[in-house]
Amino acid sequence: MLGIATTASLGQWQLNRAAQKESLQASMDAQSSKHRVDAALLLATADPTTLVHQHALLRGQWLADQTVYLDNRQMHAKVGFFAVTPLALEGSGHVILVQRGWVQRNFEERDKVPAIETPSGNVTVEGRIAPPPGKLFELGTPSQGAIRQNLDLSQMQAQLQAHMLPVLLVQTGAPSEGLLRDWPAVNLGVEKHYGYALQWFGMATLMALLYLWYQFLRPYFHRTKDSKPHA
Repeated sequence: MLGIATTASLGQWQLNRAAQKESLQASMDAQSSKHRVDAALLLATADPTTLVHQHALLRGQWLADQTVYLDNRQMHAKVGFFAVTPLALEGSGHVILVQRGWVQRNFEERDKVPAIETPSGNVTVEGRIAPPPGKLFELGTPSQGAIRQNLDLSQMQAQLQAHMLPVLLVQTGAPSEGLLRDWPAVNLGVEKHYGYALQWFGMATLMALLYLWYQFLRPYFHRTKDSKPHA
C-alpha cells in the first residue's frame, strides 16, 4: 500500500510539473507575440526582465574591444564559442550585451580568438530579449580575458564601467560577420514529464493488481478449490 501511494503521488507530481511548464510555455509564446521592443521602451521599463522573450530592434555602436567568447557552446553538434559583444545604445549611456552568434573554435590553437567581423559606426540589431546564457561547470573563480567559460554580469559591469542592462539580446537572422545564428527553439521538456508520469502510474497499477491478486483473488481460488468435494 505504501508503494502504491508513493508511486501514485510521484506520478501526480510529474503531472503538476508538466502543467507548470505548459503554463510557462504559454507565457513565453504570449511574450514573443507582443509588439517589438525598441530602445526607448527598453530603457523606460523599470524591470527589463519583464520583456524577456519579446522581439527587439535596437540601434547603437558595438564595443568591439570588449567582446568575450563563451567556451564549450554547441551548434549543429559542433563545439565552439558564443560571441558576446556589448552594444552602446544610441543616444543613451546604457549598454546591453548581445549574443551575436556562434563560431567554431580552433582546436590546434585553443587560446586563439576566432576572427569575426564587427562593423564600426551605428548598427541596427534585431533579436529577442533573453536572460543571460546558462552557466557551465567551472572550477575556481570566473575566468577573465577574451575566452571565458561563463558570462558573469557583475564582472562585465565592472569591466565596462557603464550602466549595463540586466538582460541580453540574442541576435537573430541569417549568418553574417562569420557567425551562425541557428538558435534552437526553447524546449521545456513537457513530454518528458508526461512520460515519467505514465511510468509511475503504471508501477502503481501493477502493484495494485499484484496486491489484489495475492491478498484476495489467489486465496479465494485456493479456498474454492479446497472446498470442492473429492471424487
